[in-house]
Amino acid sequence: MSNDIKIIARNKKAKHDYNIEETYEAGIILKGTEIKSIRARNVHLKDSFALVEKGEVFLYNMHISPYKEGNRYNHDPERKRKLLLHKNEIRKLIGYTKQKGYTLVPLSIYLKNNLAKIELALAKGKNVRDKRRDIAEETAKQDIERAFRRRLKGKDY
Repeated sequence: MSNDIKIIARNKKAKHDYNIEETYEAGIILKGTEIKSIRARNVHLKDSFALVEKGEVFLYNMHISPYKEGNRYNHDPERKRKLLLHKNEIRKLIGYTKQKGYTLVPLSIYLKNNLAKIELALAKGKNVRDKRRDIAEETAKQDIERAFRRRLKGKDY
């Protein structure tokens, strides 16, 4: 059985706002026409987050647009959705999320063997100084690469 993975949406802001500690793959419990909207790439993860409640993990604020042919069978676009994780993973997440600063953030949603999956990250929020330092490091890398390419162009290899 091959792992056919088709990425539907990414949370680009997550890596900018958080330091990613660990990632987990979780299934999602969906209702009715939501999977059709996901396959049509009508999903937004921008402000979504996950919480552990009573030994279960729920995803909040993930926007799945109503399926246009779904009429009355459509569901609330931003309802809370249960995530499917192993019991050991949930226990581990409970321990981490009780610590100050840790949160659960979805990084991406994808289809794996025609099943919707979420890449969930255990993350710690960055402050403004960390964000600035990351931006400075990235621009320094780009400048070094640019200078290296210019130098290679000047010589005949």
